[in-house]
Amino acid sequence: MNEVLMTLSSHKIIPVVVLNRTEDAVPLMKALIKGGLPVAEVTFRTDAALESIRLISSAFPDAILGAGSVSTVEQVRSALDAGAKYIVSAGFSKKVVDYCVENEIPVLPGTCTPTEIMMALEAGLDTVKFFPAEQYGGLSTIKALSAPFPGVRFVPTGGINKSNIAEYLAFDKIIACGGSWMVKDTLISNKEFDKIAELTAEAVNMLK
Repeated sequence: MNEVLMTLSSHKIIPVVVLNRTEDAVPLMKALIKGGLPVAEVTFRTDAALESIRLISSAFPDAILGAGSVSTVEQVRSALDAGAKYIVSAGFSKKVVDYCVENEIPVLPGTCTPTEIMMALEAGLDTVKFFPAEQYGGLSTIKALSAPFPGVRFVPTGGINKSNIAEYLAFDKIIACGGSWMVKDTLISNKEFDKIAELTAEAVNMLK
């Protein structure tokens, strides 16, 4: 595992963030850090994503900030220029993965089948995203996939929350989990950053 993935592993939780307004970017990251989690994955699902990454990386250069839902090499380049430190995709894009591997950029491609895991291994990766986790069988599927691929580590995302994250993390092939319960759209849109900090601290303390 590279340094970024090791840091993600040490924090165990990756808040998966959707930002519709750039003005919310810095207050959101400030709330996550206040809660004890200097980590975030800002998804490329909105027009505000790229500038939000730029603002967060400028204000908090030590934060482990990733770009999520990345589907093209152009998005990879833009995200890195904006300050992202790692790349996450919902599925497996050979072009994205090859570009990241060739340029030594940490990347977590989305996988949920043996074929996709084999593609990741062929590309030189040993850690993958498992998405959407709960919809594809959750922990039982990850355990089943780990049997033929004992060297692979997983970052499950999708349907993971405070009620099931501890169970996921108890499995030694899972290095961290992506979740959004502490950064729900409604909390961000209502500017409830104190609540986000509270929920983040609760999650961090729960896993200690």
